[in-house]
Amino acid sequence: MALPRRRGKRGVSPDLCRASFGQAARDGFDFFGRLQLPEGHWACDYGGPSFLLPGLVFAMYLTHTPVPPPWRVEMVRYLARWANEDGGWGLHLEGHSTVFATGLYYVMLRLLGVDKEHPLAARARECLLSLGGATGLPQWGKIWLSCLNLYEWDGVNCIPVDLWLLPSWLPFHPSRWWVQCRVVYLPTSYLWSNRCTAPLDDLLAEIREEIYTAPYSTVNFRRHRNKAAPSDTIRSVSGLLVFLFSIMAFWCNYLRPRWLLRMANRRVGELMRREERNTDYNCLAPVNKAFHMVCAMYEDGPDSERLRKHRERLAVYMWLGPDGMTSGGTNGVQVWDTAFAVQAAVEAGLATDSAAREVLARAHRFLDMSQLREDLDDPFRQPRKGGWPFSTKSNGYVVSDCAAEGLKSVLMLQKECGFPPLISDARLRDCVDTLLLMQNGDGGFGSYEHTRGSRLLEYLNPAEVFDDIMIEYSYVECSTAVLTALARFRTHFPGHRASDVDVAIRRAAGFVAARQRPDGAWYGSWAICFTYATFFAMQAFEARGLQHGSSDEVRRACAFLLEKQRDDGGWGEHYSSCVEKRYVEHETSQVVNTAWAVLALMHAGYPDPKPVERGLELIVGRQQASGEWLQEGIEGVFNRTCMIGYPNYKLYFPVMALGAYSRMYLPKIDGMAGGSFEA
Repeated sequence: MALPRRRGKRGVSPDLCRASFGQAARDGFDFFGRLQLPEGHWACDYGGPSFLLPGLVFAMYLTHTPVPPPWRVEMVRYLARWANEDGGWGLHLEGHSTVFATGLYYVMLRLLGVDKEHPLAARARECLLSLGGATGLPQWGKIWLSCLNLYEWDGVNCIPVDLWLLPSWLPFHPSRWWVQCRVVYLPTSYLWSNRCTAPLDDLLAEIREEIYTAPYSTVNFRRHRNKAAPSDTIRSVSGLLVFLFSIMAFWCNYLRPRWLLRMANRRVGELMRREERNTDYNCLAPVNKAFHMVCAMYEDGPDSERLRKHRERLAVYMWLGPDGMTSGGTNGVQVWDTAFAVQAAVEAGLATDSAAREVLARAHRFLDMSQLREDLDDPFRQPRKGGWPFSTKSNGYVVSDCAAEGLKSVLMLQKECGFPPLISDARLRDCVDTLLLMQNGDGGFGSYEHTRGSRLLEYLNPAEVFDDIMIEYSYVECSTAVLTALARFRTHFPGHRASDVDVAIRRAAGFVAARQRPDGAWYGSWAICFTYATFFAMQAFEARGLQHGSSDEVRRACAFLLEKQRDDGGWGEHYSSCVEKRYVEHETSQVVNTAWAVLALMHAGYPDPKPVERGLELIVGRQQASGEWLQEGIEGVFNRTCMIGYPNYKLYFPVMALGAYSRMYLPKIDGMAGGSFEA
């Protein structure tokens, strides 16, 4: 049973801090352990982006897939919970109202059977029209509305299926694009090239007259092809791409022979089926899943086996929580959360505790069953053998930092904590071999693949709401994860590709060092924001033996963090830090930001424990009697502009920080004080 919370006090002895922080870590992991599912992982509401759920509902409507009545009720309840004061919705849960979100959610409400005069729908429509109506939708929204016969394909820019017939050595071939971009424009190229459109029924005819500022028949959709509402636009489509779109439209409409269209359709169909087989019909994420589902109906028919399998895999994306039902950003965060949960427990010294050990054993078995054991027969896919995905094995995609954190966790359990070798040494070596293939020319590591194209491809980015999506980039967080995993692997397997591992670590460290900003921080690409990336960067420096006393870069990073520490001892960073690329204070300190900041200081070997203790005191003070921490601000981000929730961060990163105080940090600074610590 959790003990009553003990609020820390400045000036208490290290022994009392050890006891207080250590017990809080134990209480926190005890609570988190009770949330573990029988399979060994943890579930969570990995949601927030407003374009996920509508796409699945649209796909169900277009493929005549019934929405279960309880789903309808809970989806509407979710939208009611997260509507902004003006009646609209933003790109993510905390964002200002946009045409993209408000338009998609309004149409979704109507398709779910909500009357147009229902207060939720009426206010949403009012907001949408005040923003200029559905003609201001960005490209993805226009594609969906065209499929629903609520917009005209002449007003949509998209890539033609022909592009997939080009030789892959061309520098702009889709295989060179970032995978999340590539898998969306594969099915949408089919839908656009074949003008796939639902028959106009009575409901769709009504919606047509509700979402525009003028009667549908008077709207010149072609004039809005290159326009998106100011509320939505993060970036403008380049003049080069607008020109290329006009050339492609002329080719497709007037010059392309039918036999070539049929050939391109077959090629795209083959690639879509390969994606479906390789992901057990989950597809990479709900966006391309929904588009694939619609393509399956047009290609194979409403009663096809292919569409049946898609329908069976819809529920993997749905999350039912206190606020209602929504869609996750993938089919979960299972491997990612499990790996960090293991590390938090080990960091807190709980691997010898009998109850925690049972939790870790289940997590260990899940990591065993989730490892990707073979490469795929797919010329566009990154080799994956031995790696780990973000969520589950059926997702099928290796991710560099997920593979690295999975490897690190297994090494901790099997090589350092006495757990049985469920995962053989050969499989661990496979993981390292795969990671080494993912390093980029700049020394860093991207997410799903190594970089395949030039940054110049960003001139071809057709998405108005996302920046830097055309190619895979190197990231500080991914690079640090791989660097630290390789360093840990090297201690246990010094003979495996020693030279290659050493070079990879050195190059990754150089990449991380080069990305430090003048203010001493690092920009975070996958969570909010500078506290997150700086937490990772300090681990990279630590792995290279560089600490506060020996590295100017580390001292600058610590100075940045200390400057941002608040009077209550915590750190609080607002999501707009990601958008504006500068540190923006949250209204209040955040437990998750505070955990990252104090972990960064501890990994840096900051010699004065007082700032660390103040941060940990805030974490202890926010802990509930149950051992948990309550949800605060949103934690994650992708593509700089879209926030997404990682609600388990608040449950294991505080445990990691509290446990690291006595297990890692105090011995480190005690050694420094005694003159025995060597950076």
